[in-house]
Amino acid sequence: MNMYDADKQLEQSGLHLPPASDPKGLYKSCLIDGKHLYLSGHLPVQDDNSTITGRIGNELTKEDGKLAARQVGLSMLSTIKKNLDSLNRVKRVIKIFGMVNCVPEFDQQPYVINGCSELFASVWGSDNGVGTRSAVGVCSLPGNTPVEIEAIFELYE
Repeated sequence: MNMYDADKQLEQSGLHLPPASDPKGLYKSCLIDGKHLYLSGHLPVQDDNSTITGRIGNELTKEDGKLAARQVGLSMLSTIKKNLDSLNRVKRVIKIFGMVNCVPEFDQQPYVINGCSELFASVWGSDNGVGTRSAVGVCSLPGNTPVEIEAIFELYE
């Protein structure tokens, strides 16, 4: 079993999990298939259940985007805890797919998505908390949010 206590790492970080969001359409926010956990695209949900809004390069800077990506990561952790009761059920991050709502000339999407990647590395460690990743720019996201991220995790059996 896991020798790394992800729940404790999160607690010691001082970061707070927002409420887990319910799906806004006909999909599941979380699906377990065998030893894999799939999370649908998550948005930067805040403690009051509102979302961070704005486009990188217009209303928001790349630093704002990175913080929004970290908030998406916290929202994902909240979904995991709601559905699995503990972050310690996750063995490792397999894949993160990050979408950044940005102006066409913005080319630092990987920097923005690092906000989520760094969070996961701090929770599950630099080996198990870092998986494969894509970071792409898009012209629009739901509710004019700056970041949407989906992920796949391996679970302990």
